[in-house]
Amino acid sequence: MMTDQQQRPEPQISIGIIGPKQVVEQILRVLESFPSFAPIARSCTGEDEAVTLAADLAPDVEVLLLADPLSRRKVKEQLTLPIPVSYVPVTEAGLYRGLFYALRTGRLTGGFSVDSLTEAMVRRSLKEMGMQHSDVQIYDGPAYAAPAQLADFHEAHYRSGASAIAFTGLESAAVELANRGVPSVWLRPSSQDIVVSLERALLSTSSRRNRESQIVVGMINVDDFSSEALKRSTEHEVQKLKLDIHRMVLDYVEALDGYLTPMGGDEYLFFTTRGIFERESGGYKSIPLAKELNKTHGISLSIGMGFGRTASAAGTSARAAMRKAKEAGGNTCFIVRENGTLIGPLEMADPVRDVLSFTDAALIKQAEDAGMTSAYLSKLLHQRARFGKYEYKVHELAYLLDITVRSAHRLLLLWIDNGLVEISGMEKVPRGRPRQIFRFVFLEKAFL
Repeated sequence: MMTDQQQRPEPQISIGIIGPKQVVEQILRVLESFPSFAPIARSCTGEDEAVTLAADLAPDVEVLLLADPLSRRKVKEQLTLPIPVSYVPVTEAGLYRGLFYALRTGRLTGGFSVDSLTEAMVRRSLKEMGMQHSDVQIYDGPAYAAPAQLADFHEAHYRSGASAIAFTGLESAAVELANRGVPSVWLRPSSQDIVVSLERALLSTSSRRNRESQIVVGMINVDDFSSEALKRSTEHEVQKLKLDIHRMVLDYVEALDGYLTPMGGDEYLFFTTRGIFERESGGYKSIPLAKELNKTHGISLSIGMGFGRTASAAGTSARAAMRKAKEAGGNTCFIVRENGTLIGPLEMADPVRDVLSFTDAALIKQAEDAGMTSAYLSKLLHQRARFGKYEYKVHELAYLLDITVRSAHRLLLLWIDNGLVEISGMEKVPRGRPRQIFRFVFLEKAFL
């Protein structure tokens, strides 16, 4: 059972997101993979409005993320803020996508003009796409030009016939070009550009720096090792397998700058710091060790990671996370943070959904108070993260939980009474009564 101290919500890092509506929505989707952030988003239609919004948000956030370099420049020039101000840069990825869109829609009928990227970046991109002989006009004026100035550049080349379409890194410039009747494509950032920007923003916050050295306890258990040992024909091969596993676990913990101690048999305990573990797991996304062991020896792992304000609390959280991993059927990793919040499953030997599974402690408590055992909850969380599954027919649920259909019906009625599940539809079958489809609404809320 989680203590009151563990149930206390962990203060997340508040981040202000400012930019055009489309980019803001894209950033918020990417932020689902950053459970440390609590975003406050504001949409704007221009750089001047971004300055006003930044002034309003600054007292309530630890870091600001602007959607483009010009907005950030104006904020830095006009405001003196005590917090870091980051931005999402325009990179070659935006140009690749813009060129592909123009080619696919038949709008790239001649030369074109580009702003917001250096000549080296543009030339390199065109060469990689086999378009190095294209007639391209590249803006080489001031780095932080106003939208009207960029629109003048593109319009001049369009009217002269040197360009058939403009590629601009500013939405406001794209709007101005549309008003002038000049075909254009707005070079929006890629998801990877946003991920890099969010990582930089995260590292710039004081809260993040304080958490870098927090103790993390990890537990590693080899799934069904006895069965794997029986597949070896001699004791010599079994001992070699144990040594191979120990070496690979040791190499992984060494990469974490951690300390490893075998617990006897098929279990290991290790210590590291939160900052290093987050970087090595790609922001709580994957465990390279599990993939390597599965590829070389066909072995899967269960891993439990525990965060805590003390080593004792972290160890308790790690054991709880290990229990979740085993209840989910193994070959998975869960993290239990200091407030009881559950993160997982992380990617192991086979791929899971790209979106991080992140479940609040209050939702976990709601499920357990409604009679949902920890084992059932772990399996449902595992299915949600791996396949995005929220809806089940009763026989599917019975198979997943390894219970009878009758027991599944009884549990569903209990969970419906407690607001965890609702009937979302009916499936017609050739013969017999239609089958009800049950939606686990609390899982959907956890994901959102």
